[in-house]
Amino acid sequence: MSHDELEKVAGLMPDVPRQGGYGPATTEKWYQKAYTHPAAGWGATVSVGKILTGERQVIRGTKAMFTINHPDKGFDCPGCAWPDAKHFLPLDVCENGVKHSTWEMTDDRTTPEFFAEHTVTELAEWTDFALEDVGRLTHPMSYDAETDTYVPVSWEEAFAMIGDELNALGDPNRAAFYTSGRLSNEASFLYQLMAREFGTNNLPDCSNMCHEASGRALRASLATGKGTTDVDDWELADAIFIMGVNAATNAPRMLTMLTDAYARGAQVVHINPLIEAGARKAIVPHDLVDMALNKATPTSTMNLQVRPGGDFALMRGIAKVVFEEAEHDPKAIDREFLDAHTEGWETYRDIVRATPWSEIVRQAGLTEPAIRGAAAIYLASEATIISWCLGLSQHEFGVQAIREIVNVLLLRGNIGRPGAGPAPVRGHSNVQGNRTCGIDHRPTEEFLSKLDAVCGITSPASTASPPSPP
Repeated sequence: MSHDELEKVAGLMPDVPRQGGYGPATTEKWYQKAYTHPAAGWGATVSVGKILTGERQVIRGTKAMFTINHPDKGFDCPGCAWPDAKHFLPLDVCENGVKHSTWEMTDDRTTPEFFAEHTVTELAEWTDFALEDVGRLTHPMSYDAETDTYVPVSWEEAFAMIGDELNALGDPNRAAFYTSGRLSNEASFLYQLMAREFGTNNLPDCSNMCHEASGRALRASLATGKGTTDVDDWELADAIFIMGVNAATNAPRMLTMLTDAYARGAQVVHINPLIEAGARKAIVPHDLVDMALNKATPTSTMNLQVRPGGDFALMRGIAKVVFEEAEHDPKAIDREFLDAHTEGWETYRDIVRATPWSEIVRQAGLTEPAIRGAAAIYLASEATIISWCLGLSQHEFGVQAIREIVNVLLLRGNIGRPGAGPAPVRGHSNVQGNRTCGIDHRPTEEFLSKLDAVCGITSPASTASPPSPP
């Protein structure tokens, strides 16, 4: 949609407070404008200052900025799942991380007196922002239907009410125990232990929405539900493909890796329907000289505005070029690697060759020369990382698209060696930690048997399904 079209839509919005949504209520019309400043840098610094003063946490918030993601004396940022640097970086933080941290520090409290003054019917009309802005709960609360309000109860009463509800179900599988990545490893382990001792594996979590496709695809292709790269690999890659990720918002600390990659001459390709701020240029806050000089570093060497959902087709096009090149240059594919570590690659080659360019171009929403340009970068690279986030994994055919990513990586042996491999970018800071500690509605029999042996319980049988067929 063009700027003029957006402005036209905005003009049709009624001038009434927007209630029942996520952000603060406002009578302002919707608007859109181009952002031309570097990602992070002084814009983010000014925003952080406003956050600290707005939350009345100037001293504590500033002190926290020097310990967030500190490997020795700090804490892991709740803002995103980007891994900590192997070596200490001063101010290895971002605007989102400061927001999250100061929210945790809030002195605002939601007391029983507040709930006595507002009915649940009234609160249901408040925005999510307005509800959270009231502050932290101070007491366990229970709904009183007669007054349509929440009233305080003791912890003993709260635990008894939960226990009575669970025991009245009859079948433990009628209960579900949900978590998000904000839960610590220790709490995750105890939570899943309670659920399994109760008698169910119904342990969904936020990754079922954001990265279930990644886990399924990687497990089917590589027998692991995780990416195979770490931060050291990002420092060694010749080419990095970023798919469905707005780095400036989804994982702002990734900008450090992208600016460093560009500076050392690596190719950085962003694949996204929009060319966003994080795909243009950035000033990393802990690069103090660049901050002082207001010097921005590009974060990309190519931007491909793929059609939404067209990522599979783009990867198929890259694979097609690789096989075409292999007809003239045998080194275009890693034949030794393919023969030793893969199955059925010749069948895959035949499928790719049979896929017409017209269909690839139509579904990708890109021209053939643009796709060939991306393939040329891949072919010239000795070590390639392909990374993705929710812009890929939440599509209807996300599993198939991620499996095609793995296929492309396998063609040139970009698995299991430095600077190469698949790299799903998680959203929450501890999604993978949850899964590792047992938050999984399809646990393996191996995990359950070890859990039973160590904890002296009898877990319910696993309902784990085998990997999806090719």
